[in-house]
Amino acid sequence: MSTTTTRGTASPAPAKVSGTRPRRGLRASNTLNFWLFTGPFLIGLLIFVFVPIGWSIWLSFFDARFTVTPSNFVGFANYRHMLTNSDFTGSLVTFTVFAAFIVPTTWALSLGLALLVNRLRFMRAFFRSVFFLPTACSYVAAALIWKMAVFNGVRFGLANTVLGWFGIDNVAWISNPSPPWYWLVIVTVRLWLQAGFYMILFLAALQNIPTELYEAASIDGAKSGWQTFRYITLPQLRATSTAVILLLLIAAYQAFDEFYNIITTRATWGQTPLMVLYKTALGANQDYGSGSAGAVILTLLICVITLFQGKIMGFGRGEESK
Repeated sequence: MSTTTTRGTASPAPAKVSGTRPRRGLRASNTLNFWLFTGPFLIGLLIFVFVPIGWSIWLSFFDARFTVTPSNFVGFANYRHMLTNSDFTGSLVTFTVFAAFIVPTTWALSLGLALLVNRLRFMRAFFRSVFFLPTACSYVAAALIWKMAVFNGVRFGLANTVLGWFGIDNVAWISNPSPPWYWLVIVTVRLWLQAGFYMILFLAALQNIPTELYEAASIDGAKSGWQTFRYITLPQLRATSTAVILLLLIAAYQAFDEFYNIITTRATWGQTPLMVLYKTALGANQDYGSGSAGAVILTLLICVITLFQGKIMGFGRGEESK
């Protein structure tokens, strides 16, 4: 008698439960992480930037003398007062001319230094650091060095010592009310302080230019030097040049430290707009209303000039529009 053995069909194995657990705590929410990292910065920006800007605009419509909580509304009287103030309007005109000179000069010097450093095959990091080091120097310290050691107007100063080697008499660089000597001091210290920073920006942009462009130009017969610089390097630096010029324009109108520490106290020529606003708001009269109105006017002027310059150079355009 044969026995028949039946085999049962095996039941499918239950689905494997994933061992991973849902993330909890700080890693659970990207939104929470975003606000944790950006919250302190945004709070500081709100308290120290946006609130003062709004308060300054509000003060500009009031007669605010010796107080920051005025109650006498004067409308646009403070704006009319500042626009008819010869010191303030003269400083705007003077520094428009100053910006028209210092901006292209700094741009050219920074680009030239970047091109030289980029061509080095050895000690590139050393020269990059040497040219960048003045950026870490305080504007006040640099202005005092220029005033007391380099252009101090006596025969022991560095500038007059060099001139003495060629038989030239001492020059009163700062005490002399002749603007050319004064501007030479200001321009040199400003170039020394700023050129290294913008050189780093240009150097980073130069290193991002594809080498294939230069190789293709060489195959097409372009000569290395001016032709490659004009038709390859300079167009590739368009975005960086636009940003550098915008930053230089803003810095030119916001100049204060070196002028305040170099200029003589009794001189009225060569004052920056910020120096005039400083004397208006924090001087003997402490006219915060007029000072705030002048700050608003200066801000609007900077915005108009930078937007106009950005429009000319195509700031914000896409790659397809170039």
